[in-house]
Amino acid sequence: MIKFKNITKEFKEKKALSNVSFNVNEGDIFGFLGPSGSGKTTTINILTGQILQDSGQAFILGKNSTDISSDDLLSIGIMSDTVGFYEKMSLYKNLEFFAKFHNIPNEIIDDLLKKLDLFEDKEKKAENLSTGMKQRMLLIRAILHTPKILFLDEPTSGLDPTLSLKVHQILFHLKNKGVTIFLTTHDMNEATKLCDNIALLYQGEIIEYGAPKDIINKYADDNKVVITFQNGKEITIPKEETANYLGEFITSIHSLETSLESIFIQLTGKKEEK
Repeated sequence: MIKFKNITKEFKEKKALSNVSFNVNEGDIFGFLGPSGSGKTTTINILTGQILQDSGQAFILGKNSTDISSDDLLSIGIMSDTVGFYEKMSLYKNLEFFAKFHNIPNEIIDDLLKKLDLFEDKEKKAENLSTGMKQRMLLIRAILHTPKILFLDEPTSGLDPTLSLKVHQILFHLKNKGVTIFLTTHDMNEATKLCDNIALLYQGEIIEYGAPKDIINKYADDNKVVITFQNGKEITIPKEETANYLGEFITSIHSLETSLESIFIQLTGKKEEK
């Protein structure tokens, strides 16, 4: 559904993307992970035809991203903080406007509002909604028409764990219906739970790519343990050295857990040293 091939993009002599390549299969949740300014939004803008790359090719829905039509855009859903809404209209009217545009019955709006704890606030003006409410409103707007491809830019940023879980459940439901989801986030734990494949992006370059579990297994170190002392100090040592610390004021000894976050820190640290 998505193919990014050797894409490079510069803004005022600063490379936003440098020879970036990846593929996203139909019905997959793909995580594009990295800190702010690493090139995530630029990638979405290229794929949706909003900006043109300097080199390389981008494909979406089986065609070059430069050739997508207004009809193609009807098959795409986008949730981003750069997507506007009607501030003076109520939450419900904002969603109803787009539902009518896509010939979607209001019952679907009601169902999604209830699932995301917004039904009681549906008559509030959009300008008076909290940041989290606006975020959920924009998510509902992006998924109302069950698009073929869904772009989500930090969909759970700032949401509490309960609401985040509800968003995750909705995303898995969409995946089961065959929706391809392109997820940008800096939440490595969320990506581990949700994504079939991920790309770790840093300073416009992909530094690791693949299934989260495969990447974690690749960097896992089973030969080290973390010792926590009563004064709060922690040390990481080889397992065979554990006996040297027995008898000291230790509160816990546990194996070193590898996560996408620790891998990202490890890889970016090495990159900075070069």
